Amino acid sequence: MSRAEFLAKFDQFGIAPTPQRLEVASILLDKPQHLSADQVFEKLREKGSKVSKATVYNSLNLFGKRGLVKECLVDSERRLYDSRVEPHHHYYDVESGQLTDITADDIEILGLPALPEGTVCDGVELIVRVRSDNG
Repeated sequence: MSRAEFLAKFDQFGIAPTPQRLEVASILLDKPQHLSADQVFEKLREKGSKVSKATVYNSLNLFGKRGLVKECLVDSERRLYDSRVEPHHHYYDVESGQLTDITADDIEILGLPALPEGTVCDGVELIVRVRSDNG
């Protein structure tokens, strides 16, 4: 993605384009992927970046709140950031920690329980937890 494309994306989601945020976005939005904040930080380090870990966390939290990326809470200890924001679901390998996309068309949800009074459904995201079956 070019700098102009990043700037347009930031503008679309109401994010001020600081140099550090652009560096973080360049890692995560490079391709469809799921990365933790620590993985983004490590990839930045490998490229020689001086962006702090706190800036990575703050940037990713902002990106998630504004809708530039999708936050995936796979368990109480692990949050991954998904570069694909269109509706889709995931397989989560509990042994490897790998998150894999499932297209929305591959899942059929036949119904939901009654929603709490005064609420509307904002979306449904399914995480299918898997593990090796070798015994």
